[in-house]
Amino acid sequence: MRSLKFLGTAGARFAVSTQTRHSGGVVWRLGGATIWIDPGPGALVRALSSRPKIDPSRVDALVLTHRHLDHSGDATAVVEAMSRGGFAPRGTLAAPRDALETEPVVFRYAQAFVARKCLLTEGGRHELAPGVVLETPLAHDHGVETYGYRLAVDGLTVGHVIDTYWMDALPDAYAGVDLLLVNTTRARGRDRRYLHLGADDAEALVATIRPRIAILTHFGMQLPPQKAQAAAQAISSRTGVPTVAARDGWLLDLDRLPERPRPGEAAGPGAR
Repeated sequence: MRSLKFLGTAGARFAVSTQTRHSGGVVWRLGGATIWIDPGPGALVRALSSRPKIDPSRVDALVLTHRHLDHSGDATAVVEAMSRGGFAPRGTLAAPRDALETEPVVFRYAQAFVARKCLLTEGGRHELAPGVVLETPLAHDHGVETYGYRLAVDGLTVGHVIDTYWMDALPDAYAGVDLLLVNTTRARGRDRRYLHLGADDAEALVATIRPRIAILTHFGMQLPPQKAQAAAQAISSRTGVPTVAARDGWLLDLDRLPERPRPGEAAGPGAR
C-alpha cells in the first residue's frame, strides 16, 4: 500500500508552540520505502502513538525542507531512532546546506549516523530508494534556504509546495503532479511580513495545476479545523478539483486517488 500519513498539520510558530495542531510532519510510504518529511516538535511521540504505529527505526529517508523549528525540531531524534542511536548507521538524510552546516538542525555528531547525506539544491534530483525519486525544482522565498519537493514512483507523482511567499514560478515547478500538497498557513497570502501562502494562493495553484486531488496542510492560527475545511470546500467548488483540509493523524491511501478532473468539471460528492 502506498500511503501518506499526517503526523501533524500545524504551521508556523503559534500553532506549533500551543500544539493547537500537532507538528510531526508527514510520512510517505512509497515503493516499499518510508520517507519522513519535516519532523517538528513532538514528531517522535506522534509517530510512536500513531495508529498504526510508525516505527522510526524503519525510516529509510529523512528530508528536511528547511531549518525552521516547526520543520526540524525533532530531526536529531529521528536520525538517532532510524540508526538505533548510531550503532546501526543507515538511511538517507536530505536537507539544504544551511540546515546541516550553517546552523545544524541535525546535531553534527548525529549526521554521522546516516549512510548517506544529500544536499538539497534548486533543480536537484536524488533517488531516495530504488525507483523513488525526489526532486527539488525551485528554491522558495522563505527567508532561509527552503525547497518544496516532488516525489515520483511507479507512475505516481506527488508534489508538496512548502512554506514560501507567492512566486509566479510555483505552478510550473509543480505542474503535472497527481497529488498536490500546499502549505496553507494563512487565510490570505502575499504579505511579505510572513512569507507564507494563504488559501487564496492555494486556490491559484490548484486551479492551474489541476491535480487529481489537492490537500491543504500546515495551518496557522487563522485556519482552525472548521475554517480550513470551509476553505478547502470553497476551492473544490470553484476549481472542480477535489480539495481537502488535512487533519492530524489522517492516513491517505495513495492507490485510491480520484481521476484527474477535466477543466470546468465540478468536484464530485466523493471529493471530501
